[in-house]
Amino acid sequence: MRYTKTLLMTVLATAVLTSAGAYAQGMTPQDFVTKAAIAGKTEVAAARVAVKNSQSRDVKKFARQMIKDHTQAGAALASIAQGKNLQVPTRLDAAHRQVLAGLRSQSGAAFDAAYASQMVADHQEAVALFTAEAADKTDPDLAAFAQKTLPTLQQHMSMANSLASAHPAAAQ
Repeated sequence: MRYTKTLLMTVLATAVLTSAGAYAQGMTPQDFVTKAAIAGKTEVAAARVAVKNSQSRDVKKFARQMIKDHTQAGAALASIAQGKNLQVPTRLDAAHRQVLAGLRSQSGAAFDAAYASQMVADHQEAVALFTAEAADKTDPDLAAFAQKTLPTLQQHMSMANSLASAHPAAAQ
């Protein structure tokens, strides 16, 4: 069990670092704003589904925290973007709408497992995105925003991992 957990953490760390490098290559300030805004809006929308569909207190508690934190981060990002004449998407893209549709179609323990798993994946991507932006000094305001937001996203990732452990997917 300990070996499996260590191996999993190593694989996840490698994936995050690889993703961060991919995000950093050729990402413009507008790219970051678009990706971060869509990620945040997806977190809020998925969390609202969780508050409605989940029967689990820990899932609902996590979801409420996601709504609060990602709404605050989204407002801060929008303020920075507005000052730079960058566009903040008002709608989710097709891929993220599909993720939400998949969550909405589930209920009970299956929903909780799917939501927890999605939160792990989403926060891995968000941590990679914000890590890359924090290291990129092209736009100091966005880099500072990413640096300030990163610890919260890392905490969310840890919480999501715990949630996924508590709500594992059913064996096929």
